[in-house]
Amino acid sequence: MERNIIENSSVSLQGALSFRNKAKKENKTFVLTNGCFDLLHSGHVFSLIEASKLGDYLWVAINSDSSIKNLKGAKRPIVNEIDRAYLLTSLECVAGVTIFNSTRLVNEILLLKPDIYAKAGDYDESKINTAEHEALKEVEAKIEFVSFLPGRSTSSLIQYIISNIE
Repeated sequence: MERNIIENSSVSLQGALSFRNKAKKENKTFVLTNGCFDLLHSGHVFSLIEASKLGDYLWVAINSDSSIKNLKGAKRPIVNEIDRAYLLTSLECVAGVTIFNSTRLVNEILLLKPDIYAKAGDYDESKINTAEHEALKEVEAKIEFVSFLPGRSTSSLIQYIISNIE
């Protein structure tokens, strides 16, 4: 039973679209964010809570395992996509999670048409991928940058672990 809960914690893109359409009918604000969320840490959670304050529902699109390997190399992710999705859906501020396989979120943006797209404040508009930025403009999503906790990143956490292993 517990295994099914973990394995079914992410929603297909079609399921996300159904949720998005329900939110639109209810005149609720749909906020989309994305990332790898490998080794979930306080910086991730802080930024997700801040993003959730931008609207009624926060939806998180996470990179699949194969997508992370393409972005970050063969040794990543450390935590598999099913477990990452479960951890994120366990957060009260997250309405749902979808796993995507590409390295960019263009198709998801065009389909879900978020009211708001949120990224952590270590980003700015110049750091958003050009194709993603064009898709956000096409669907008229407002781009918001939320606070983040400096010094808290998956990379710094990995370095800390490596340097402190006996």
